[in-house]
Amino acid sequence: MSTPIRKWIAISFFNLVLVAALGVIMRYKIAFYLPWIQQKFVLHSHSHFAFAGWITQTLMVLLVHYLGTKTDRPFFTRYRWLLFANLVTAYGMLVSFILQGYAFFSISFSTLSIFVSYLFAAVYWKDLSGTKERNVSHWWLKAALIFSVISSIGAFGLAYMMANKIMHQNWYLAAIYFFLHFQYNGWFFFACMGLLVAKLEQMGASQIRLKQAFLLFCFAAIPAYFLSVLWLQLPIVLYGIVIAAVIAQLAGWGLTVKVVLKNKLFIQQSFSKYGRVLLLLSSIAFTIKLLLQSGSVIPSLSQLSYGFRPIIIGYLHLVLLGVTSIFIIGYIMSFELINVTRKMLTGIFIFVSGIIVNELLLMAQGVAALSYNSVPLMNLLLLIAAAVLLTGSLTIFINCNRRVSDQ
Repeated sequence: MSTPIRKWIAISFFNLVLVAALGVIMRYKIAFYLPWIQQKFVLHSHSHFAFAGWITQTLMVLLVHYLGTKTDRPFFTRYRWLLFANLVTAYGMLVSFILQGYAFFSISFSTLSIFVSYLFAAVYWKDLSGTKERNVSHWWLKAALIFSVISSIGAFGLAYMMANKIMHQNWYLAAIYFFLHFQYNGWFFFACMGLLVAKLEQMGASQIRLKQAFLLFCFAAIPAYFLSVLWLQLPIVLYGIVIAAVIAQLAGWGLTVKVVLKNKLFIQQSFSKYGRVLLLLSSIAFTIKLLLQSGSVIPSLSQLSYGFRPIIIGYLHLVLLGVTSIFIIGYIMSFELINVTRKMLTGIFIFVSGIIVNELLLMAQGVAALSYNSVPLMNLLLLIAAAVLLTGSLTIFINCNRRVSDQ
């Protein structure tokens, strides 16, 4: 395996450690006392850096690596300045949000981060179109780039409202959910699927089924946004389209699972053992996410769930950790983009265990919140779960560049 991919993945895992560390700080402040920490500032730093420094950075690296498998051109040399630029904006947001919250420097780095994503989308689209192959996986990857650009509308809309002091609660939340939706249901999901479908295509999976799944998810991507804002009392026609989008996603996922099961033998031969386990966990988390999303089409349930912060936090962590982060780590392991050692496997086990425990605790907190009750020692338990995530991510990072013979 080439050195560049290992170095870039090591940087990504270091960023994951920072994300987890910020999570521990926030949980500690809730459980105990940190008067010199502005919780909201750390929250903004945590969320922005998780998106830009961990998930987006790693997906960019994996997409560049995919291009490298299609040609002999040194793509990491070509994209190095874009990857570094994204890192600079991510670290800028990490520090500036902690120091000042939403202010000049943090907004500046956030804006620069968006412009970097525009440049990456333009350059990658051109290079992807320049390859000789015309695969369904390329449709997924190009759609991911489009949704990445679309998501910025929410960010700029939010910035406009803040600059003009237009603090209408509904529009404020609508802008936030717009950005979030087209990031994790657009850019993140379609990029991950593009990487997965590319591997399925190499195994000779049915192009017809893969195309059908893509078209269903692509159709659903935009109207599914309105699932996040059903409390805006949508027109009945739009509500009907939202229901159709939910059905389309379930059908698309059903087709994808069918393709995977039909190529089960090839997957066992091509994907590493532990990589398959992680990808299975990611798919289970995604299935749970789709089922929860389907339930939210009931307006009363949607208003109820979006009215309780623990439920929102639990859902976001399910998508960002349970679905996306586990997929990324599983993909890296499946194709040995880094040396997979015993100590690294231990770190991954700890990290994934932390995700599962964290989700179970958030689910319990959310269910209790629905009846306006609280779970004893919940803040301490969530702090412990955050510490487990930090321990796991730190173990992964420390061992990601070690050789098997070093263990």
